[in-house]
Amino acid sequence: YQLARQMGAAIAKLGFTVMTGGGPGIMEAANRGAKDAGGRSVGCNIELPFEQSHNRYLDKWVTMDYFFVRKVLLLKYSYGFIIMPGGFGTIDEMFEALTLIQTNKIKNFPVIVMGLDYWKPMRPILDQMISNGTISATDLDLMLFTDSVEEAIEHLQHRSVIEFGLRQHCLPRRSSFLGEQGLDS
Repeated sequence: YQLARQMGAAIAKLGFTVMTGGGPGIMEAANRGAKDAGGRSVGCNIELPFEQSHNRYLDKWVTMDYFFVRKVLLLKYSYGFIIMPGGFGTIDEMFEALTLIQTNKIKNFPVIVMGLDYWKPMRPILDQMISNGTISATDLDLMLFTDSVEEAIEHLQHRSVIEFGLRQHCLPRRSSFLGEQGLDS
């Protein structure tokens, strides 16, 4: 939770809007970090029969029924992915992003994997994929594995801000592009 909160704040200070799945736990932590730093916080929430509703640290949110819709929105409106420990949805979103980048269907934005102890068992699987020829060794260059907020922000700065020529600017607080709801809608 603390790492995600720190990362959310650092992303907001860099000038990005923090966009998460909008739910509790680590997603809430990243949104909370953005708010701590005075940044913008958006959620793409899934309507589930139990457990998930949007968290209180969101400026705007959109609620949908299907995970694939959330995945499209997260990919469409992102300049980078920060992957924290999570479940099937997290893995699905991470590998979808990596597959689209690998096959040049979307631009090569950074995929930063944080929570090294949590993701440690994934490395032998990736090495096995390389051995079997299902991915190339250079595909691992698409990801940065770190627990350092500073290293992650430096990577994001280089691979998104500089590479895409982004500049900080203020977006109108009352814009609605997806029918999202929020405190100032």
